[in-house]
Amino acid sequence: MAREQLVQGVLVKFAKYVVQQAKSNLTRQKRNTSGDLYNSLDYSIYVQKDKFSVVFRMEDYGLYQDKGVKGAKSTYASAQDSPYKYGAKKPPASAFSQWVIKKGLDGVRDKKGRFVKRKSLQFAIARSIYNKGIPATKFFTTPFGIAYNRLPPDILKAFQLTEDDIKIVTK
Repeated sequence: MAREQLVQGVLVKFAKYVVQQAKSNLTRQKRNTSGDLYNSLDYSIYVQKDKFSVVFRMEDYGLYQDKGVKGAKSTYASAQDSPYKYGAKKPPASAFSQWVIKKGLDGVRDKKGRFVKRKSLQFAIARSIYNKGIPATKFFTTPFGIAYNRLPPDILKAFQLTEDDIKIVTK
């Protein structure tokens, strides 16, 4: 039983680091507008006799923020390797209603000084995202990779475990 508790302690340290760094990255990259993704970041650790796993949880759209989305016409360089791509379906303009307000874009003016309605702004943003995609932020992938690369040597050294004893699953 002591072995499982020691391994669980290392895995808790690993998971706390990943979640804390992912939250810091969201804030630093100004991707924490509503706070929903930030607040949804969490983990669970399962330790059994010969089985160890860490499950990370986040809002579904966190994967799109992390890995990016390829656009229909062009793609950000950071999202080139993304498994996600816009096809025939565009993001709904209404999805950007509250985002526009929280970002302070409500009440903007065009080049001629005319007021741009919120619905027009939402449509323009949705069309731009559809065409160009979403850049990859790697807010989660980067700290996960750093922590994972540190983890196996620590466990092998301290507990004489092999990599087959560790299973890490992201959700």
